[in-house]
Amino acid sequence: MAASGGSSWPEWLAAQAAERAAAGLQRSLRPRPADDDLLDLAGNDYLGLGRHPEVVAAAAAAARTWGAGAGASRLVTGTLALHDELETALADLTGRPAALVTSTGYQANLAVVTALAGRDALVVSDAHVHASLVDAARLSRAEVAVVPHADVAAVSAALAGADGRRAMVLTESVFSVLGDAAPLLELAGVCASYGALLVVDEAHGLGVAGTDGRGLVHQEGLAQQEHVVVTATLSKALGAQGGAVLGSPAVVEHLVNRARPFIFDTGLAPAAAGGALAAIEVLRREPALPALVHDRITALAGALGVEVPAGAVLSVPMPSPQAALAAQAAAREEGVLVGCFRPPSVPDGVSRLRVTATAGLGDADWARAAGVVGQVAKELGAGSPGPGEQGAR
Repeated sequence: MAASGGSSWPEWLAAQAAERAAAGLQRSLRPRPADDDLLDLAGNDYLGLGRHPEVVAAAAAAARTWGAGAGASRLVTGTLALHDELETALADLTGRPAALVTSTGYQANLAVVTALAGRDALVVSDAHVHASLVDAARLSRAEVAVVPHADVAAVSAALAGADGRRAMVLTESVFSVLGDAAPLLELAGVCASYGALLVVDEAHGLGVAGTDGRGLVHQEGLAQQEHVVVTATLSKALGAQGGAVLGSPAVVEHLVNRARPFIFDTGLAPAAAGGALAAIEVLRREPALPALVHDRITALAGALGVEVPAGAVLSVPMPSPQAALAAQAAAREEGVLVGCFRPPSVPDGVSRLRVTATAGLGDADWARAAGVVGQVAKELGAGSPGPGEQGAR
């Protein structure tokens, strides 16, 4: 049977693979052994809580108590007392009135946007938002207006054209590629003036940004604003897995009744819920953890001559996808893992190294890893994006 374009499916797949390889965009899975001794500056475990003894013990205890899985969707029998505890703790941490836990941060974004928007709504999206918000906007069937990154005036102009429709603005608090902070106060003000919802993805803010890691929405005094809805993931600074929506009780109630990504999904696994709950307790007890991450990322940004990010992820521009891959490989040879952003994962098309600051490494290991990153970035031409690289959107 022929695929589109007159070729067979095997021929089409082979051509796609060849095209990716020629552009330096081929990706592959690389299993990590349990006893890996590489220094990890690529992952999302910003506070080092994924292997914290209390977090691991709590995850194991939850699995022993509740089993390996939740057993059903949340509206059947899959809502555990543990989920209720976690939702209360998340709401308290972020200062939000209510919370709803989902199986992933991706699902949290899908749930919010698809359930609160629709064919009769307008969704205004920052050009740099995460793929989960991009997909959510598409699935919502609303009209979508993509505006330039962090451009409040463009958001205002788009909302002015809503013509009485319900409207929603999508942003991240700390953007996952450039690491910069959104102008949340200004966006919240514009949304309030037009009666629009502001949806803020705190995936890269919760645990590392704001006072004691409580996120930028809390820091900016927006936690009690009814027109602000926060989404978050439990798989980054909290070292577990899962997602959450934080907002007014009315928003949470609506999602429970109308959000298909929540209604038809199995509840968050007990081990992940228990681990995340313990991670919140550690974070509240040890506010020095986010401070350490901030100090480390600030020093590394200064050494590399790039802008200090608002969170834990540093984005180091590289001349090309191939140069970024070569730098990543060179760091690995020295025992250090760093990430690699290449199209289509980057909204502006500029390939970058993705370097994560973590509180999970001792001072000596962190110093050695940071030194390796500085060396490979300098040797392979960081900071000078190649001509002709195009945006991913």
